[in-house]
Parts: sequence; C-alpha cells; structure tokens
Amino acid sequence: MAKSKDANLSPRKKPRQARSQVTVDAIFEATIQVLLVEGLQRLTTIRVAERAGTSVGTLYQYYPNKQALLFAVLQRHVGEVGEHVRRAAESVHGRPLTAIVSAVVRAFVQAKTDRIDEARALYSVAGELDSRRLVEESEERGLAVLTAVLRTSTDVQFDDLPTAAYMFMAAMIGPTTYMIEGGAPPSIMRAWSGQLESLCLGYLERAAYAIP
Repeated sequence: MAKSKDANLSPRKKPRQARSQVTVDAIFEATIQVLLVEGLQRLTTIRVAERAGTSVGTLYQYYPNKQALLFAVLQRHVGEVGEHVRRAAESVHGRPLTAIVSAVVRAFVQAKTDRIDEARALYSVAGELDSRRLVEESEERGLAVLTAVLRTSTDVQFDDLPTAAYMFMAAMIGPTTYMIEGGAPPSIMRAWSGQLESLCLGYLERAAYAIP
C-alpha cells in the first residue's frame, strides 16, 4: 500500500448517539484485529465489517475508504495516549520533580503497553498514511502539557524550559518506540517504566537547578 497523501482521510460523519458510538467502537476494534491477524496489506473494509458484525454500507456511512478508517483508528490511539499523559501531569502540578517524572512516565508507558499489540499494529499504519500533521499536533499538545507541569516543580527550575520539555518528551517517545517495534523481551518490558523514569529524571536533574 503506497503512502496515502491524496486520499480523503476525513470521516463522513461522527457518531452522535450511544448506539452509533458502539458501532464505531466495534469497527475500530475489528480494524485492530484484522491488522494483527491479516496484516496491513490484506486489510480491507469488507474484512473489517465482517469482523465487526456490521455491513460495509454501515462502515462507509462513517469512513469513505480504507485510509480514512485507518487514520481514524490511529488518531484515536494517539489521542488516548495524550489524554493519559495530560491527566497524570495535571495530578502532579506543584509537586517535586521526582514525583512529576514518575507520574508522567508511568502514565505514558501504561498507555503504550496496555494494548501493545495495538501500538505495534498502528506503527505500520502511521508509516503508510500521511500522518505528519497528526503527529505534529500531538507533539504540540504534549509539549504544552510537559512545559506546564515542569514549570510548577517545587524544588527545581530550568534556564531553558522549552528545551527541557522537548527532551523529556523525546526521551519517552524514542526509546519506547524502539522497544515496541523491536519486540523487546519480557524482562525488558517488565522493567521498562522504572528504567525510562531513571533515564528522564537523570536528564532533567542535570538540566535543572535547585530553587533557593
């Protein structure tokens, strides 16, 4: 499947009632299952509709093509990860740096690994679709969240807060992507949250200075 730069990735409509949301949720879950069982190249709207227990016509009421469906599933995944991090960050505003890093990293790792099969499947989708704008928007929101929470640390400050927040985010995303895509062994998976926390905290402590 060639990278889709010209396909219409916008949904035809969004679910507005509980019943419609249930249908869309079933379509999304079926999309993930087909990706895992059949792979991206063999995924079709017919296979997704069959697994979701609905008709292709119903699927097309929401998504005009396969690319739009895949983009919507990817968008939901990215949004859920961002929401996990946002809630965790807001819960530790006004706390010491160690508490901030621990809460944020644990939330990020949990969001990425609770459905690690989904995360792995969607990495391939992101590579096939023109998802640059989606990624950029997600990164902008993430940077705003991390900048805001680091600013409230009670024990440290940063001379260059934007750079510190950017490096914090990069330190979470890069290694975690490598771990998920590379199929890290179970021993690494179990220790990942603690190891990543040490990595991020080590950088931030070096970049910060203590509040007098």
